[in-house]
Amino acid sequence: MAQTLSSQPSELPPNLPSPAPPGTRSNPSPKILVAASGTGGHLFPALATATELQQMGYTLEWLGVPNRLETTLVADHYPLHTVKLAGLQGRPGIRTVRLLSQCTLATRRVRKLLKQGQFSGVFTTGGYIAAPAILAAHSLGLPTVLHESNALPGKVTRWLSSWCTTVALGFDAAETYLPKAHTVTVGTPVRADFLVNPPPELVDPEIPSDVPLILIFGGSQGAVAVNRLVRQAAPAWLAQGAWIIHQTGNNDPDTDALSHPHYIHRPFFDTMAALLNRADLALCRSGAGTLTELAITRTPSLLIPYPAAAEDHQTINARVFSTAGAAQLLPQKELTAERLSHTVTQLLQHPNQLATMATAAGNLAVRDSAQKLATLVQQVMG
Repeated sequence: MAQTLSSQPSELPPNLPSPAPPGTRSNPSPKILVAASGTGGHLFPALATATELQQMGYTLEWLGVPNRLETTLVADHYPLHTVKLAGLQGRPGIRTVRLLSQCTLATRRVRKLLKQGQFSGVFTTGGYIAAPAILAAHSLGLPTVLHESNALPGKVTRWLSSWCTTVALGFDAAETYLPKAHTVTVGTPVRADFLVNPPPELVDPEIPSDVPLILIFGGSQGAVAVNRLVRQAAPAWLAQGAWIIHQTGNNDPDTDALSHPHYIHRPFFDTMAALLNRADLALCRSGAGTLTELAITRTPSLLIPYPAAAEDHQTINARVFSTAGAAQLLPQKELTAERLSHTVTQLLQHPNQLATMATAAGNLAVRDSAQKLATLVQQVMG
């Protein structure tokens, strides 16, 4: 089993020094390069951990890719360095050679950055930006902490985990795929608004307090195939007295195909923490970030993994929740409007089952994941 990190200092990987007591650092502001890019699944955990590291006294700079989400989420808060890089997908070919050349050039640039900036080490949340960061740090003998949020680690994590000082895991199940790495289970950090106590109240849209609420969302790009099934199945749920909030994304051509006063749809909602805390049932994809938010908010769910996700990793994620009793797994290729309608209808008719699922989801939550991960980085950096 992977080691599970408490918020207090714990056993370090071999040959690493123990962290210095507060106030005894020879360098008053040690510097860490954070490598996180592309999607909210990589960026939000990194940002949450970065906040904790700043409070510990670290100076942070960021490594990303031009024209990705980090240019808007990160650039105003941390110095942002970018390298030209793309992901390695599909079968090897001419494009693979070009991408490997890009990675080589990026590694050289990151190596120069680490040397000139006198960084203490690297913290990364995986993805293809992690490759040059890990390779450069390893070549300089600098410590690296890699956080892997998925139950099935990504390719870069599997290939380079043994070159990292420690790999922090979102799920214990990921340890199986990383036999040569030193692993510690810390959960996956979430945005601060999910940790507010008491939880945020839903004020927009305004939903009566005594009605069941179904929340449907498909990630940052929406889920057009799921949206179509939902609109076919929704009339039965509305007839039961349920209200539906549907985040459709920007790519759905049929957003106005269903009209009902208790069916509320928008491309995006910026109150997801409040929505999940209010929802009686969520119907969504199964990215690691989404599952973490479901656990924190104790929201029962029907999980429809994105079928085109790399190596079908969303299905592996979903199985963690379905095995624990926190969710039901509905593969998209097997799903019909009739099956979806019946599944939701049955759950709405059995609130005790929803309550059991909510408890199981809460049991999977790691509310102090950002603190645990920051503590681990502190231990590794020394």
